[in-house]
Amino acid sequence: MIVWINGTFSAGKTSTARELTAILPDSTLFDPEFVGDALRVLLPAKRLAEVTDYQDLPSWRRLVVDTAAAVLAEAGGMLVVPMTLLRQEYRDEIFGGLAARRIPVRHVLLAPAETILRERIATRTEPGAPEDVDIRVRQWAYDHIPAYQEALGWLSGDAHVIDNGLLTVRETAERIAEAVRSDTARVCDIVQTPEPTRETVAAGVLLFDEQDRVLLVDPTYKAGWEFPGGVVEAGEAPARAGVREVAEELGLVLDETPGLLVVDWERPQHPGYGGLRLLFDGGRLSAEAAARLRLPGPELRAWRFVTEAEAAELLPQHRYERLRWALRARERARPLYLEAGVPTG
Repeated sequence: MIVWINGTFSAGKTSTARELTAILPDSTLFDPEFVGDALRVLLPAKRLAEVTDYQDLPSWRRLVVDTAAAVLAEAGGMLVVPMTLLRQEYRDEIFGGLAARRIPVRHVLLAPAETILRERIATRTEPGAPEDVDIRVRQWAYDHIPAYQEALGWLSGDAHVIDNGLLTVRETAERIAEAVRSDTARVCDIVQTPEPTRETVAAGVLLFDEQDRVLLVDPTYKAGWEFPGGVVEAGEAPARAGVREVAEELGLVLDETPGLLVVDWERPQHPGYGGLRLLFDGGRLSAEAAARLRLPGPELRAWRFVTEAEAAELLPQHRYERLRWALRARERARPLYLEAGVPTG
């Protein structure tokens, strides 16, 4: 199990995490900041210059998951992780990756009042020249307060919130320990999608509204928008897999087997294995049917109908290319075979 202590800079995460490991038996402290320190040494300066925060590096997010899983396998027990996560898509990617490894996460947010937070930042002691600390540490912390305030909406709904503004570090750690023991800080309700160990076959279903806009969904367990659908299970027909996934994800039962639009071979790209990606035409939904769509909280955060141009802004490039050719196949009433998003033959 992992206890993830979230909060903006100077909320008291690291000191509380150290105290918590002294309270909870068989617990180990894991600070993902060390992963960022390693990447600053390992990655080329040109790549580092492209981001302002190491959390924006996909390698950091993957390594946090892999390293946490490795430390848990080595040490056992519980991992206490103090790390700010203010971008929901990064939280989804990391917690989803841990869930895929069957590692439950209890998410705790330390949320002192802003006045107390600013006072802590102003009086924080750091090694180095005072003027350097003011720029490197304090200003950085001040600059992140607006992002933290903006993120409070989803953070408050996702995490167990503790106002530690008037609490000592020990008292804060004891509050977290009690919340973990009593299950008040619940395990995050996020879908557990096993990591593939070989090439997979996945089936997606395109659904359209009365304006011929296509339906996209926003999964909680990975970054980026996607089509309704999922991995085809052993012995399952791909079209039937798409129908099953639509019912599970959106509560929509398709009366007919959807027609094939594209077969796309996705090349292996670490850490993925690639495989066949099929898109089917689920047809046009009436306004009444669209109004009945539901979202299962563990799997999907949102859905929306979009134009092709809007889809280009939301989908990763390889998914957009798959969609683009699927729409052309729908117009021509002729399925297309793609390799890495490019028609062949």
